[in-house]
Amino acid sequence: MNILEINNLKKSFGKTEVLKDISFSLKKGEALSIIGSSGSGKTTLLRCLNFLETADSGKVFLNGDLLFDASDKKTYSERDIREKRLNFGLVFQSFNLFPQYNVLKNVTLAVELLRKDEMRGKQKAQIRAEIEQNARDIIGRVGLSAKINNYPCELSGGQQQRVAIARALALKPNILCFDEPTSALDPELTGEVLRVIRELKSDDTTMIIVTHEMEFAHNVSDKVIFMADGVIEEQGTPDEVFGNPKSDKTKAFLVKSLEQI
Repeated sequence: MNILEINNLKKSFGKTEVLKDISFSLKKGEALSIIGSSGSGKTTLLRCLNFLETADSGKVFLNGDLLFDASDKKTYSERDIREKRLNFGLVFQSFNLFPQYNVLKNVTLAVELLRKDEMRGKQKAQIRAEIEQNARDIIGRVGLSAKINNYPCELSGGQQQRVAIARALALKPNILCFDEPTSALDPELTGEVLRVIRELKSDDTTMIIVTHEMEFAHNVSDKVIFMADGVIEEQGTPDEVFGNPKSDKTKAFLVKSLEQI
């Protein structure tokens, strides 16, 4: 069964159609890379999945259950939206860490807020200890145990992005989403972030990765989607999309991307 199914998703801003009838599916443990030029709709698609934007039409199914239906005009409360958003962990281009908190607190804060009602009871100390231990384990997974008490200003860009990944993982999302996770990094720092994502793939983490790193997308992905002008121009396995593209737009994009390497 598919963990995620997107049916006929559309999104416009004013008279500009940004997403035009987007449909695809993803199985548990798969990594999907979404590639395409700036303005093709990649980030808007992620923002719709994360309920940072509301699609104008279409449906989203998660684990076979209807998560979103644009034809349902019901007004969702902030709590409803937060609960839906928890299914998708989003790692932004910019790290968005809290500068006043150290690495450990950056990773535990959202979980503590999520479980604040539980922490009012007698088990407060036990729950806090569980949250902290889980955070320490995840920080270790991204290779930052030695920096656990450091503040963002004391970290490199690559290290900050790894903290952002750890923070997203701590909420235990069904699907981890990356929006150009290396675009704000110097080339020498890009490798350490991509290495962490590769390791997550080996742990069967389900991922959607918007990326401009073509070699990485080819090596880590189970599926690749190429978007152009708000539509899915082509989708398939990495070998199909990179090795034998059918669309002229895909071919032109890949040639241009290779020229820039």
